Amino acid sequence: MMRVLFLGLLAGFLSVSAAMAQGRDGASVAFLGITFIDTSTEGAYNPVRADETARLVLVQDYVRSRFAESGFALLDLSPIAEDLATVSNPADCYGCETRLAARLDADYVLVGEVQKVSNLILSMNLVLRAVPSGVVVRARAVDIRSNTDDSWLRGMRYIFKTHIFAEG
Repeated sequence: MMRVLFLGLLAGFLSVSAAMAQGRDGASVAFLGITFIDTSTEGAYNPVRADETARLVLVQDYVRSRFAESGFALLDLSPIAEDLATVSNPADCYGCETRLAARLDADYVLVGEVQKVSNLILSMNLVLRAVPSGVVVRARAVDIRSNTDDSWLRGMRYIFKTHIFAEG
């Protein structure tokens, strides 16, 4: 039983490694963005903050550049823009992200979230799925402290360094 489990885990690891290596050869990615979720008390009483909106753009630009630098082809979302605009959170839409990416003939779909628990504690995640199967290829969540440009970028760099593009 343990041997079967080990072989299954090894096969899964090798397929993930092969998938990430394929990306470096121009595999296509539909990056549907990162959704900001404010569950803090501050968010319950105050309007959307301009600095957090700008931070979300900063982190999304960083994600795009890292995938492009790693050899992935980022797809134009304009063919699905109208349908994507109706989705409040592509990272939590019961597989709609995979269906939308399939319409673009993407190899992968990438989505993420930043959840603000308080102005000190935030959680950030990024999920890469194979299209059309929806199988998670890579996913990581981290908690960050401090609500600044530096902390958001540090959190995303950690996700890339330790998991998304980690070797072996």
